[in-house]
Amino acid sequence: METKKSIIYFPGPGDHTDETLKRAKERADELGIRDIVVASTEGTTALKAVDVFSGYNVVIVTHVTGYKEPGDQEVSDERAEMIRDKGGKIVTAALSFSGVNQAITKRFDTVYPAGIIAQTLRMFCQGMKVVVEIAAMAADAGQIPADKDVVAIAGSHRGADTAVVVKPANSRAIFDTVVKEIICKPGSL
Repeated sequence: METKKSIIYFPGPGDHTDETLKRAKERADELGIRDIVVASTEGTTALKAVDVFSGYNVVIVTHVTGYKEPGDQEVSDERAEMIRDKGGKIVTAALSFSGVNQAITKRFDTVYPAGIIAQTLRMFCQGMKVVVEIAAMAADAGQIPADKDVVAIAGSHRGADTAVVVKPANSRAIFDTVVKEIICKPGSL
């Protein structure tokens, strides 16, 4: 039996956070999904997400400490505390599709297998790469189940513009990931 669903296509990548969170919550509620994974660089999107998804298992995935500058964490201690006070959990870990592999690319001017996966997902949009990656990172950290659907939310630069229903997999089994539904994404890049 076929099912008809709609996808929201934004006019381009960018900060469509409020609409992305609204649509993601609607779909999570329709499907009874209580596990939400959200990418957040500085914590702005995270704070909005923990408000919208109050009472859910909201897992915020940040850049690794030192992503931009050695020893620097982009989510301030104050914002991290606010996120936790509102019930959010924070996962800060090496990105599944880069980490050590990125060092190899920079040093030897070559590509690595995880980079090929990342570039393939970017064919859909930057946010599609990120939702798959953060779902794996959250599963690796034991903050979401790897055996049932979750909603993952990410963006292209600042804010959110991509949301999916995904059955995550741990990084070691990344090809077991299934993006089941696209809720919204940029329509053009």
